[in-house]
Amino acid sequence: MHIHLKYGCNPHQGQATLAGDGLQILNGTPGYINLLDALGAWQLVKELKSATGIASAASFKHLSPAGAAIAKPLDDTYCRSQFRTNTQLSSVATAYVRARGGDRMCSFGDAAAVSDPVDLSLAQVLQGEVSDLIIAPAYDPEALRILKRKKRGNYLILQMDPEYEPPALERRELYGFEFVPERNTAAITPQTFGSGVDLSEAEVENLLVATIALKYTQSNSVAVAYDGQVIGMGAGQQSRIHCTRLACDKADKWLLQQHPKVLQLPFVSRLSKPERTNVIDQFLLWEQLSAAEQQDMQSSLKVAAEPLTRDERDEWIGSFRHLCMSSDAYFPFRDSLDRAAKSNIVTVAHQGGSVRDEPVAAAAKEQAIKLIETQLRCFLH
Repeated sequence: MHIHLKYGCNPHQGQATLAGDGLQILNGTPGYINLLDALGAWQLVKELKSATGIASAASFKHLSPAGAAIAKPLDDTYCRSQFRTNTQLSSVATAYVRARGGDRMCSFGDAAAVSDPVDLSLAQVLQGEVSDLIIAPAYDPEALRILKRKKRGNYLILQMDPEYEPPALERRELYGFEFVPERNTAAITPQTFGSGVDLSEAEVENLLVATIALKYTQSNSVAVAYDGQVIGMGAGQQSRIHCTRLACDKADKWLLQQHPKVLQLPFVSRLSKPERTNVIDQFLLWEQLSAAEQQDMQSSLKVAAEPLTRDERDEWIGSFRHLCMSSDAYFPFRDSLDRAAKSNIVTVAHQGGSVRDEPVAAAAKEQAIKLIETQLRCFLH
């Protein structure tokens, strides 16, 4: 296959082409970034399905996953927090709903990827979401007809051959120099976390999801997972602690979205789903808002709402079990473990091998966190 792309990274970079086999374009005209996101997302869901045996999905933006998840039942609280009324979804649709719901803000205009064929249930979910593309191994005919009408017929639909295997060496050219690195084929399995630490099935599942997601995230990166989905991704930071703060802050927000006070917010009827999402973000950041911003947020509600207190936040976050965090490399200082403890994270996986492993391990013990050294680095640049 050799096709001309819409443009490169930016519209003024008009010369861009794609060459390769295994990928079909069923609808739309792709751009350079579209395909980078799609191929990164496809690798993630393919590996996650292989590791868990469960339908998997990812929501990708700017070369990193905003969310990733395996299919699991959606309870009423979760659906209410995501503004969803239809809970009778197929397995592959459920996986995508959970992946996208891991970070509703960052998933806006995403590249969706699923490990299983796209069915009518998933197509109907995508109908109501702002999304730029979908990549999957196959499509049911009716699902394809629905998706081809999305975005006035311009929705990008890609089909990936599930049997396609790339070469062992990758090629990349930068500033006239060609790099030929070996592709990262390190398998992440339950045995990756078998360092003598006693883990529950839920913890192993969460570590698998978080660590496989990190493998396809721009480094440095840290991910928090709960119940088989990423709920906090801190990607592309130069400092490990900044990755951790991002991931944990996002995880806190995800958990608090299901707090009764949030679920009961009395929105004015004119607000769209993205607008309601923005209001909830402001509500959860109440103490950081100016008086004018607080007033603006309250104007989106039928009656004024009482913000969450610090004790209410801590008690709610502390009610969740088996929260796990993974890092794409080692933690050089204890600060990330201290931050993880504030988000009720009980299990942490990292590469290990730093000269400062001992103080990091001491911090984990002090915070009652199970610390796992995988001996595996998963940088992506």
